Amino acid sequence: MKCVQGAALALALLGAAPATALPVISEVFYDAVGSDDGRSFVELYGAPGSALDGLTLEGINGTGGVVTHSLPLSGVFDPDGLFVLADVDGSGITLVADADLLANFDFQNGPDSVVLRDENGVLDAVGYGVFAPGDMFAGEGAAAEDGAAGTSLARWFANVDTGDNALDFGVLAAPTPGAAPLQVPEPATGSLFACALAMIGIMAWGRRRGSR
Repeated sequence: MKCVQGAALALALLGAAPATALPVISEVFYDAVGSDDGRSFVELYGAPGSALDGLTLEGINGTGGVVTHSLPLSGVFDPDGLFVLADVDGSGITLVADADLLANFDFQNGPDSVVLRDENGVLDAVGYGVFAPGDMFAGEGAAAEDGAAGTSLARWFANVDTGDNALDFGVLAAPTPGAAPLQVPEPATGSLFACALAMIGIMAWGRRRGSR
């Protein structure tokens, strides 16, 4: 991860409330090149060996806030803490590698949201795309980028949730179901804070130059 991104995340962690408890949404692939059928997936990160029974994934349409999908989850998180819910085609077959659970779904391109719930309410949510006034944003903080077809949205660190989708998620050129795209757990905080201090210094230097 670039130091600029690490610095932004470190600064957010310094001022953020405690991270949301696990599990969280770690990667979403909703727009394949060509047909999405049997290719879409949602990856979750949670405590290894913990059960997903009682959890539900929802797709929320940015236009009108309609729930497009409500998918009950079951099973347990793998030893690496990852769990992949994969879409199936009309024959019940998925093309997603390392799938842990199969379902028939097609989350829409942005602006839309994917929400993880339990019986008590929302555990985590990611909204992506450009939401116009009046659209329904069901994510956290600011919306994540809506990547091009063939890319996915993934957390920079699968177990770090600052409560801001725009900061927590980036676009992956190649989706990685069942494998965290970047380190899990997060790198040593010292490394992040070193980047943060460097960025603070750069910003301060820029302000001094601008005031001359």
